[in-house]
Amino acid sequence: MFPDYNIYQDFFSRVFTFAFSIRMEQHSLYLLLGSNLGDRKSQLDRSADLIAEMIGPVVMRSSLYETEPWGFASDDLFLNAALQCRTSLSPEEVMQRIERIEKLFGRERPGTGYSSRIIDIDILFYDGIVVDQEGLKIPHPRLPERRFVLVPLDEIAHSFVHPLSGKTIGDILRDCTDLKEVRKIER
Repeated sequence: MFPDYNIYQDFFSRVFTFAFSIRMEQHSLYLLLGSNLGDRKSQLDRSADLIAEMIGPVVMRSSLYETEPWGFASDDLFLNAALQCRTSLSPEEVMQRIERIEKLFGRERPGTGYSSRIIDIDILFYDGIVVDQEGLKIPHPRLPERRFVLVPLDEIAHSFVHPLSGKTIGDILRDCTDLKEVRKIER
């Protein structure tokens, strides 16, 4: 009835196997967590737990750093930490899960500008790939200008090479001109 059935069956079997292997591949994901409202430490701890549940296991976590707000004025200092996770999710799926986690804390992402927030989770790197889509930029485009990102990231990924600049995180931190204080408060 279908003379080429075996060819189609073989083709779809290979496509399914390829798609499944991509889906199950583990990717290295670097995130930055930040909070300057409420119980900052508890919010970072809880968000790290939710990341482990919804995105993938946390394999490294930096110390906690207290930092001045960047890009806006506020008396409320930020608490920041960098995480490395393993995930089988795509970058788009990771972003969707991050937005869900932030919403669980009551975070609304305003259209533009910076403001105080209960929780902020940024994707810094996903393996060594570059993503440039509306609403999703990887690596994080402002990473090289922000000490509050680079200091905790350097603690867990000193030798990681930025896919666009070709520099290590340690080199980017050394060259960073941001003068805002970043103070380690807890390991």
